[in-house]
Amino acid sequence: MQYRKLGNTGVEISALGFGAMRLPQKKVGDKEVFDHEEGEKLIKKAIDMGVNYIDTAPYYCDKESEIIVGKAIRERRKDLYLSTKNPIENESGDDFRKRLESSLEKLQTDYIDFYHFWGINWKAYQEKIDVKNGPLEAAYKAKEEGLIRHISFSFHDDAPNMFKIIDTGHFETVLCQYNLLDRSNEEAIAYAKQKGLGVVVMGPIGGGRLGAPSDVIAKLMKEKASSTAEAALRFVLSNENVTCALSGMGNSQMLEENFKVASNEQKLNDQEIAVINAAMEENRKLADLYCTGCNYCMPCPAEVNIPECFKLMNYHRVYNLTGFSRESYAQIGETPWVKGKRADSCIECGQCETKCPQKIKIIDQLKETHMALGV
Repeated sequence: MQYRKLGNTGVEISALGFGAMRLPQKKVGDKEVFDHEEGEKLIKKAIDMGVNYIDTAPYYCDKESEIIVGKAIRERRKDLYLSTKNPIENESGDDFRKRLESSLEKLQTDYIDFYHFWGINWKAYQEKIDVKNGPLEAAYKAKEEGLIRHISFSFHDDAPNMFKIIDTGHFETVLCQYNLLDRSNEEAIAYAKQKGLGVVVMGPIGGGRLGAPSDVIAKLMKEKASSTAEAALRFVLSNENVTCALSGMGNSQMLEENFKVASNEQKLNDQEIAVINAAMEENRKLADLYCTGCNYCMPCPAEVNIPECFKLMNYHRVYNLTGFSRESYAQIGETPWVKGKRADSCIECGQCETKCPQKIKIIDQLKETHMALGV
């Protein structure tokens, strides 16, 4: 396992981090529930293999992730670095403290190494975090008391706003999205490294998208990778500004495959990365011919999630990620994370087409999308 310095924290962590958001499940009656015993075993196996960065959050795995992680690390606490998050639900420092204490209790620990302001954006930072008697003050107080070792943030916002949050000077590490399909944070990641922040990447395999076979992506790596997932993980870990790639692993096979990649010290060279970037940029331009994701077509009177439908169609059409696209298309409107309706709910009112700056024939494209993915 490779180990890398995490910014200016004085800490070295494994290149592969264990993301405890997709822990093993088992069937009990008609329900799928999270298997605490198997989850513990998997996390312990990862630690035995050299993974020393474990990431969880209060709401992962139906709010059971922190509990499972706590059981798994109880006897190995000093051997690893623990990361969890605080959902900034309001501007109250007292409420921030209550959520912190709840995590400490579930994790059965006296301290958290990297405590993240969870999924923040610049607006939330200004209005809810850096305010009088607010969460930021509470975080500093908790750090003085030894409950938090390092103050961190996870980022879900437009890339330019990461620069602003970094420049506040309050954070020591950042957790953000970065992968072959989404390189929007690439410059901000380099800036974070320059400013001394450790960078942990979530979604290195695109939240599962790049776990599916894609000849378009795999051929970019030729003999350098045996699968799309390996290609994606190698690409992320070859970025000198990335400390750790955080992967949600639900079984031993995933752990072993990712471990093998993270243990490979031979990075892609500059020329190889340049070829990959150029090819992916061409693919992005091709995808933009179908839809740039500007969202001007929304809202839809029939509640069709047009941007999501077209994004999945692009994964199918441009990257040959057909299996993933069909599975994800079926989930539109079925989970809290992907709202709206599928393409077959279109009533052909035409409002979206009058607002599209690219003049896309959206109605026809929605029909084509449902024919391709709604099977």
